[in-house]
Amino acid sequence: MQKVLAQAGVASRRACEEMIGDGRVTVNGQVVRRFGAKVDPATQVIHVDGKRIPTAPDLVYYALNKPIGVVSTMSDPQGRPCLADYVEELAPRLFHVGRLDTETEGLLLLTNDGELANRLTHPSYGVQKKYWAKVPGPIPRDLGRRLRQGVELEDGLVKVDSFTIVQEHGQQALVEVVLHEGRKHVVRRLLEESGHRVIDLARIEFGPVKLGRTKPGTVRALTLKEVGELYAAVKL
Repeated sequence: MQKVLAQAGVASRRACEEMIGDGRVTVNGQVVRRFGAKVDPATQVIHVDGKRIPTAPDLVYYALNKPIGVVSTMSDPQGRPCLADYVEELAPRLFHVGRLDTETEGLLLLTNDGELANRLTHPSYGVQKKYWAKVPGPIPRDLGRRLRQGVELEDGLVKVDSFTIVQEHGQQALVEVVLHEGRKHVVRRLLEESGHRVIDLARIEFGPVKLGRTKPGTVRALTLKEVGELYAAVKL
């Protein structure tokens, strides 16, 4: 057990032994206190302090800052830049979690963990995404209230979880939109319907994962903490 935890990056083997002794580790929902307990990381679910630990050796989790002009597919018959150009060397059969339209940049998650990918994109789990949009200003003070109450689009009502004016400068404004919708072009359509054409759009957070300082076109592996928080967000 302590070897599996250490290999997953939880802590040193000695520290993992202490966690086991303190009753902080469960396997398939049962507390394990024996240091030498056998565990199969490919089939058994391990939690430390209530958070699931990704232990299956073949599962990988990445964050990509998708640049503008890149198609959110693993191949493109028209020969446009696509996700495979950035990740094909990393692992076979990666899924992209949701998508960003070609003219939107920002955070895209990629994994070969099919169950996690499906749950993250399923509307019933309500995983929030945060976007920054550059729009023409000025922004009316009641816009946030209107967006939270809901805007009727051609495919139904859309409500944001939150709306913030990040910055206003001259005839442009930077606004932050948080919602758990996954409909196509939903942020652009929502703001346009409200009278604010989107000039630039970027996703900066997906659930607990933040884009941070990841440069456009760069891929990074998610941390153990981020993967555990993604599991928790979709009740895995």
